[in-house]
Amino acid sequence: METEILSRIQFAANISFHILFPTISIALVWFLSYFKIRHDISGHPVWMRIYRFWVKIFALTFAVGVVSGITMSFQFGTNWPGFMETVGNIAGPLLGYEVLTAFFLEASFLGVMLFGIGRVANWVHTASTLLVAFGTSMSAFWILSLNSWMHTPQGYEMIDGVAHAVDWWAIIFNPSLPYRLTHMLLASGLTAAFLISGISAYRILRGDNKLGPRIALKTGVTVAAVLIPIQIFVGDMHGLNTLEYQPQKIAAVEAVWHTEQGAPLVLFAWPDEKTQENLYSIEIPKLASLILTHDLNGEIKGLNEFVGDHPPVKPLFFGFRIMVAIGTLMLLVSWVAAWFVWRRDFVPAWALKVLVAMTFSGWIATLAGWYVTEIGRQPWLVTGILKTSDAVTNVPASNVAMSLTMYLIVYAILLFFYLQTIFYMARKSVLVEEFDLEKLQSEERKEEQAAHGEEVKA
Repeated sequence: METEILSRIQFAANISFHILFPTISIALVWFLSYFKIRHDISGHPVWMRIYRFWVKIFALTFAVGVVSGITMSFQFGTNWPGFMETVGNIAGPLLGYEVLTAFFLEASFLGVMLFGIGRVANWVHTASTLLVAFGTSMSAFWILSLNSWMHTPQGYEMIDGVAHAVDWWAIIFNPSLPYRLTHMLLASGLTAAFLISGISAYRILRGDNKLGPRIALKTGVTVAAVLIPIQIFVGDMHGLNTLEYQPQKIAAVEAVWHTEQGAPLVLFAWPDEKTQENLYSIEIPKLASLILTHDLNGEIKGLNEFVGDHPPVKPLFFGFRIMVAIGTLMLLVSWVAAWFVWRRDFVPAWALKVLVAMTFSGWIATLAGWYVTEIGRQPWLVTGILKTSDAVTNVPASNVAMSLTMYLIVYAILLFFYLQTIFYMARKSVLVEEFDLEKLQSEERKEEQAAHGEEVKA
């Protein structure tokens, strides 16, 4: 393979591995904040036990995410020197803002959050958890601000082939940022919610009859059931924004080869770029135009209007449908599980097994959506400013192939042990507790009875 293709695969491998962990940690720390505040308000020890279990998983996830993020940033210099040479005046400060306003905030209070229980005042520990949560969200803001600017650049001028900032407000709050940021934060919330639900269901199936897993399960499925309809709505808004600024991406997603009015929604097909047609197509007439333009006869530009300037069709076409399929499955599973926990206060074994199977479904949906977004920018690295082929390194392809192989091996090992560790922690929690199970259950029954008595008095 050529150096460009290998470099793209290597960066894709790095970002694919890295994004798995912030996708969990951004929202998981907000769940931790909720658990901690509930403990502070109610005084019920079960909330602290839930916090203690999930804060370990957060620490593990955060650590792997930081390490993989560092190796990813190295590639700006090793594989894509043209990126910083051309847009470094804009990318550099945005990355610097992320470090100054977000990473330092996380690093400053993470230690208090992880090790401060019983060592600092309770309000200080709760505040530290909230500040870490705020810091992770700020990290997402700055990174997505840069990424969105690469898709919809604003507020710059080109001088001798180099981009210079003229309006930082326009750069930071570029047209696609609100949609990408909201979409990503909701994706993180769903990923963390299904992780909590799946691991809690796994603990229950393994015989963990304590109150903690049941409460965590209820929290996870409730949040998922609320967020997924919002995510579908935000995804639709994001699509409309993309249609306005990147119509060639939408044309590839929908496999619209020629500009047409009343374009059908292609449910499934095999796009053939050579003949520019969809083989074995299953379509719903005019639905694509209705969804994208809110008009049955609305016009959608076809790929024929972007010859030599549109992304590959198959990755976008299938990636988008995988994302939608997982999102639909999330909707069904979360609503069914929420009905069980709220109406029956009991989740049957088959539903628990489905939740376990869906534990990392957020990862699949996020990766599919991320591929659609990033591949959809091709052949541009920064839309209208820098093409991917102009930014790549000139080192031999064999060097890139060697580093790519090493990355893939290390990442496969890290991912295997990460998953092993999480499920080991879940299994261990079934057998080992801070005090014996009988005493724990007795105290929980007393606490529940006392709480019920207070409700009756009220």
